Amino acid sequence: MFSGCRRILSTEGLCFPAKHLTTFFSLFRKPRLSSLPSNSLIPSSIHTSTGMDLKEVLDVLEQLAPLSLAESWDNVGLLVEPSKPRPVKTILLTNDLTFPVMEEAEALACDLIISYHPPLFRPVKRLVQKDWKQQLAVRAVECGMAVFSPHTSWDSVKGGVNDWLVGGIGSGRVSVLSQALSSSPQKHKLDFTVKGQEALTAVMTDLRGAAGCRSLQYTSVRAENDAYHVSLVCPSTALSSSVEVVLGSAEVSPSLSVLQVQQLPLPGCGQGRLCVLDVPVSVATAIKRMKLHLRLTHLRLALGHRQTMESPVNTVAVCAGSGASVLQGVKADLYITGEMSHHEVLDAVAKGTCVILSDHSNCERGFLEVFRERLKGHLLDSVTVSVSKTDRDPLEVV
Repeated sequence: MFSGCRRILSTEGLCFPAKHLTTFFSLFRKPRLSSLPSNSLIPSSIHTSTGMDLKEVLDVLEQLAPLSLAESWDNVGLLVEPSKPRPVKTILLTNDLTFPVMEEAEALACDLIISYHPPLFRPVKRLVQKDWKQQLAVRAVECGMAVFSPHTSWDSVKGGVNDWLVGGIGSGRVSVLSQALSSSPQKHKLDFTVKGQEALTAVMTDLRGAAGCRSLQYTSVRAENDAYHVSLVCPSTALSSSVEVVLGSAEVSPSLSVLQVQQLPLPGCGQGRLCVLDVPVSVATAIKRMKLHLRLTHLRLALGHRQTMESPVNTVAVCAGSGASVLQGVKADLYITGEMSHHEVLDAVAKGTCVILSDHSNCERGFLEVFRERLKGHLLDSVTVSVSKTDRDPLEVV
């Protein structure tokens, strides 16, 4: 590119004033990435004036909160994908995709809506106008908008919704209530004994064929009479065939032990959080702090048995959204969540635990601003990320 420029500049009779040379060469300069944070995930293709590919944005979202962290019952990921790919220039973050939010997205000419709660949750057999969620999905398709939902992957990830929620009460030692485990395929360990080196080689060859792979993770220890004690780790998909090979070999002792390999925990990831506060606070102070953190003027409070507004709070258990199933049985002075049933609250109160309820989405929505800044730091400057101004909890105090 620059060699061509030199030929043009060296052409007889062509002259550029010195003050215009910088402008001329800037036309041929590659886009600079120095404005991106050092930890940014730089996409493979750079288009500073035309946004980013949808796949590139989805890759960033996966890095920030892997979808494998979501609960098995959840419906997360890309829910609506346009038939004609277009660069993602405008992203709108919302807690729920509602009619006002869709109108806002249309006004912004939005390319991608990230809706914390999945607007499509149950299986869909038809797309008709009778169902309001299907209406919104159809409008997104007609406008060429993609729709993505992270939901419980944001709850589980370290630094996600639950860490943000518990941070509003004060500093302390935070632990996960329901530990997330590695998403790697489930494995089993087989322990058996074979009669000699030749038998070991033959059995391992048969096991590799049964498992459909050339390498299997195993250890062997030589024992008396040239026998070998073998410990083999195989994927669950190959468990039945592996057991059949071992038991079907005349060179293997009749005793076979099969154990399920425990999945590795993911530090700091999982549903719910328990915080042991560095400095205890009163129930009244806890309420004030959560109102400020959630930007709410009112919260619902249930005082635990024999507790008062001045009772000390040393431990706090939180779960974003509807948290009773995660908080149940957890010993803490205070529960904080969006909603619990009448009887679930009574159970907590009877055990001396105070309960603060904010209504479902009010304990989640504030995280959108946090994630907006986090996401912007991993995207090109040409991509605009906004938080919905019309998204709100459907309930309010009147």
